Amino acid sequence: MLVAGVDSSTQSTKVLLCDADDGTVLGRGSAPHPGGTETDPAAWWAALLTAGAGLLDRAAAIGVAGQQHGMIVLDEDGRVIRPALLWNDLRSAAAATELIAELGGASWWADTTGSVPTASFTVTKLRWLAEHEPANAERTASVLLPHDWLTWRLGGGGPVSGGPAAGGPVADGGAMTDGGAMTDGGPVTDRGDASGTGYFSPATGEWLPDVAAAALGHPVKLPRVARPGEVVGSPAARRRARVSSAGTGLSAGTILSAGTVLSAGTGDNMGAALGLGLQPGDVVISIGTSGTAFAVSEVPAADPSGAVAGFADATGRFLPLVCTINAALVLSATATMLGTDNDGLSALALAAEAGAGGLTLLPYLDGERTPDRPGATGVLRGLTTRNATSQNLARAAVEAVLASLADAAGHLAGCGVDQRRVLLTGGGARSEAVCRLAPGIFGAPVCVPEPDEYVAIGAARQAAWALAGTAAPPRWPGRPAAEYTGRPEPGVRERHAALREDTAGWS
Repeated sequence: MLVAGVDSSTQSTKVLLCDADDGTVLGRGSAPHPGGTETDPAAWWAALLTAGAGLLDRAAAIGVAGQQHGMIVLDEDGRVIRPALLWNDLRSAAAATELIAELGGASWWADTTGSVPTASFTVTKLRWLAEHEPANAERTASVLLPHDWLTWRLGGGGPVSGGPAAGGPVADGGAMTDGGAMTDGGPVTDRGDASGTGYFSPATGEWLPDVAAAALGHPVKLPRVARPGEVVGSPAARRRARVSSAGTGLSAGTILSAGTVLSAGTGDNMGAALGLGLQPGDVVISIGTSGTAFAVSEVPAADPSGAVAGFADATGRFLPLVCTINAALVLSATATMLGTDNDGLSALALAAEAGAGGLTLLPYLDGERTPDRPGATGVLRGLTTRNATSQNLARAAVEAVLASLADAAGHLAGCGVDQRRVLLTGGGARSEAVCRLAPGIFGAPVCVPEPDEYVAIGAARQAAWALAGTAAPPRWPGRPAAEYTGRPEPGVRERHAALREDTAGWS
């Protein structure tokens, strides 16, 4: 049996076709998304059709993982009202402050929703819509997340005609109830992606419709929350999605085989956790444009400081996550400043001693989220004529990024996470210096899985789980990985922490 996993990210759609028994990747496809912080969901659908050409129709089951927090608002007929606001659209920052104050403060939000909302969260985008586009807010009958909408379309859902997707897929829509959730046949989500909205309780697994209504100004319908591993639909049960061949790379006709199973899908971080096969004690450190630290936990998180987002995962457990704004771009910027590339930066860093000759860099080049310093800039301390070398500056940059992420991971300790191993992923994990310095700064062994599309692999594994109907996801062998160990270097983090605290009042 073959299964397909879809990763609909900010930049592109990736589709992997995998063996359901062991996860072996047998086919790959990709297609880009438009840039910007708002997008017509029809562009994601078109990218899915292109990336999935020759793959989706071979799959016995399909799972979709998507970027978290995106707001898709639909009218009573299931038509998209306006372009979706993405997770990285920060226009709702003021709305986040309003909602925190209105509904009981940071502690109430952490206890009730698992997270203190920021501009990324869907709930703040709903408030922004109500204040800045009241006519669109009034038309809003239901709200979906990106993966919800794509799964719904794969299952034949959507408006009968018209709407922004006119000229694209045409299919039957699902009936909706008035109780705040959609009936079978309508859109479905999972608890993992739902936990990033700001109006869902990870602890209870239930929507908080009053919170959504308070943000938007009136009650709104929300998708049914599926059980982990549940089959949520099959296109054969309804009129199957029809596509135009124009611009998709597909022949006209159906894109899914009769009897194809659809799993519930999930958010991208939850998909990555499933794709990596996270176990208790594993902490993932992703070094991309931004940085993240997350782990699976048996207990829900409730951090009133707002540092930890108390998400749920895709298996019935929880996924506390901490995000930093600055990560791999700090390395790229330093490389540019030194007149080299990322490989050259790595070589320079490895030529310096631990501690960078006394140089300490605070890597908040573009402001920071953890700690919350939106107006911060980078700070270099300890520069002298004796240590002013390209090797020391390169080393300071690598140590800074790792120390910042180690601090972020430290917030997880209060959320039932006992860090025993670090899994290093993302573009930054391609740096030999990052990999070799990480064990000493994190104080734990570091595993670097081979680069792959782990979000799509996780979505495919979820699809295989739904197909098998078992109590737990199938056991897929782990991908090849490099192992790194090293002597602890607590002084690096101590100097980073001192600089962080000494500059707390600067922004």
